[in-house]
Amino acid sequence: MDSKGLEMKGISMVFPGVKALDGVDFSVKKGEVHALIGANGAGKSTLMKVLSGVYQNTAGEIFIDEQKIEIHNPMDAKKNGIVIVYQEVDTALIPHLSVAENIMMDYLIGELKGIFIDWKMIQREASETMKKLGLDIDVNKLVSELTLSEKQMVLIGRAVFHKADYLILDEPTAPLSVEETDRLFEIVETVKNRGVSVIFISHRLDEIFKICERITVLRDGQLVGNYLTANETIDTIVEKMLGRKLESTFPKHEVEIGGKIFEVRNLNGEGGVNDVNIHINAGEIVGISGLVGAGKTELVKLLFGATRRHSGEVVLNGKSVAPKNPAAAVKDGLALVPEERRREGVIVQESIETNSTLPTLKKYCNGPFMNAGMLRESALKTIRTVGIKAPSEKQLVSKLSGGNQQKVALGKWIISDAEVFLFDEPTKGVDVGSKAEIYKLIGGLVEKKKGVLYATCEFSEILGLTDRVYVMYNGTIAAELVTKNTNEEELLLYSTGGGRDE
Repeated sequence: MDSKGLEMKGISMVFPGVKALDGVDFSVKKGEVHALIGANGAGKSTLMKVLSGVYQNTAGEIFIDEQKIEIHNPMDAKKNGIVIVYQEVDTALIPHLSVAENIMMDYLIGELKGIFIDWKMIQREASETMKKLGLDIDVNKLVSELTLSEKQMVLIGRAVFHKADYLILDEPTAPLSVEETDRLFEIVETVKNRGVSVIFISHRLDEIFKICERITVLRDGQLVGNYLTANETIDTIVEKMLGRKLESTFPKHEVEIGGKIFEVRNLNGEGGVNDVNIHINAGEIVGISGLVGAGKTELVKLLFGATRRHSGEVVLNGKSVAPKNPAAAVKDGLALVPEERRREGVIVQESIETNSTLPTLKKYCNGPFMNAGMLRESALKTIRTVGIKAPSEKQLVSKLSGGNQQKVALGKWIISDAEVFLFDEPTKGVDVGSKAEIYKLIGGLVEKKKGVLYATCEFSEILGLTDRVYVMYNGTIAAELVTKNTNEEELLLYSTGGGRDE
């Protein structure tokens, strides 16, 4: 490799019952944008947590500019110029502090001399940092007032202020709109031109081919290889990730669609949901399409009783329902797989068994006692059904990869008695192989004559998976379309507020 850059040699990492990394080599050159990819559970995040000091590897060495370094904790990583920006940006920021205070956080905590703080200097340095990135964000603004993409920029700004040489971006575009993603790519180009190496973890392969020079592929904790982007295609990289060709991205579900089982009439509520009218038939997958901020998440939360309804009616199997909370929605026959799986979809510090049986707990109770055997049997069935990779049903969800966490969030509802399933960006941060498995599971639901509402920004998923689609714009329904008769251009037209005068 180049004499200038970072190199990890023979990195191994063992968790109880799982060898997460097995002698992995990884390198990144100075001023390079380098993709690190693999299926969920391949070891990407584990490798980067070793590099950023979160985990201590059981074997292997790390070098910068051919000098061996020791990383025992995140402070060691930062001292060596290594900074990671996680997908869940809210966990790394303090919402009730300003942008300036968050950018200068490490300085305020660890580098400040004396007892007095020069607030003008703090604001000036933070403001200059944002200007270096070409960003116009008021550094006096509270972080709680920022959009997701702005929060991400603040974290990148913090890394630039601390003169990071190696910036790790973990699924940075997952929550972003097309415009926000383009802005992020401009920032990546800016820091690259300043000599910063960017390690880019993403499941969106089209983005990787757009901005990365090299690609390192992991599979099952081992290195598959590293490749020049210019010499590969998305198909060849997918084959390397999975160890096989991906036969069909969207499996066809041949289901005879039945009568109307779910109807929403003139619904208004929190989050800007405005006069929404939709319906779902038995055995039908109905898409909710639209850009980030269109109101998709707000709609499904409102339907699930997580936010307050102002007016309108929801009818399920001929009966009017008005759940005031998610527990009531579950009783009514609704299930929700939310977008923010770690915060809302699973209890990360509990086991797979606890999470997968939570919505159906009454089934395993005999008075005040729970049947441990039935709980275990149900959890193992869920693990088999949705293909969760884990050493046992007792494994904590926090120890699972992102894709397997999503399978837990999905699996707990598969065994429930729900009639209508609400999915909000269910494949966000999930690899291509796991996506195909999730699509297959959803196909299994409609074969049982369940109704599915599938909300996503991904037009390819809408076109490949759904029977009908409602396009949302500014909190309301801009269009209802039959999927086989529409295309990406028409979806984009209605998503951006066009076409409504025709």
